[in-house]
Amino acid sequence: MMNIEKARFNMIEQQIRPWEVLDQSVLSLLAAVKREEFVPAAYRSMAFMDLCVPLADGGSQGRCMLEPKVEARILQELHVQPHEKVLEIGAGSGYMAALLGRKAQRVLTLEIDAELARMATDNLKRAGIGNVEVRHADGSRGPQADGPFDVIVASGSVATVPQVLLDQLKVGGRLAAIVGTEPIMRAVVVTRVDEHAFRTVEIFDTVAPRLLGFEEPPKFKF
Repeated sequence: MMNIEKARFNMIEQQIRPWEVLDQSVLSLLAAVKREEFVPAAYRSMAFMDLCVPLADGGSQGRCMLEPKVEARILQELHVQPHEKVLEIGAGSGYMAALLGRKAQRVLTLEIDAELARMATDNLKRAGIGNVEVRHADGSRGPQADGPFDVIVASGSVATVPQVLLDQLKVGGRLAAIVGTEPIMRAVVVTRVDEHAFRTVEIFDTVAPRLLGFEEPPKFKF
């Protein structure tokens, strides 16, 4: 029988702190939001492991939760404030949206997979998080009427930072995404400096499943 609180403590101390996540508000949040309640029952033993957790069909088509350390580091680097409005692309199980919802005023999370959208909605409702809306939608298809947003999180990887997401950022807003093609991807935070200028900071190397719907670069042919 897994000691859940011990496993949660070990996740924070052995995986997340060593990844330079030292913001106490983020660490406290990871202790408070029950990650295991956002993991399908079949994979609950993997809830605190340092790996992607499958959500449906063994994690095919990118349907998985990112590693805890990746989610925690992105959350720390975004510095979400209580008055801010957040857009997430890729709701998955709703866990990252739950973390964002505890920091922001409001979160809209888009999920292209109808099954996962239902899962995220149920999980967030059960967790009592009322300021997050899950919408079954393709985040690559254009701006949301709810925008612009203070913070945008792409919970998966993209080949390049999508212009359709940058266009939805407020001036001063931040976007986090994992960018590139295997085996080389980097998590970046892009800040909108003014109407026409953006500043990009690379924060760490990682690899993550693709978000569906966004364009892929053409494959090189001899």
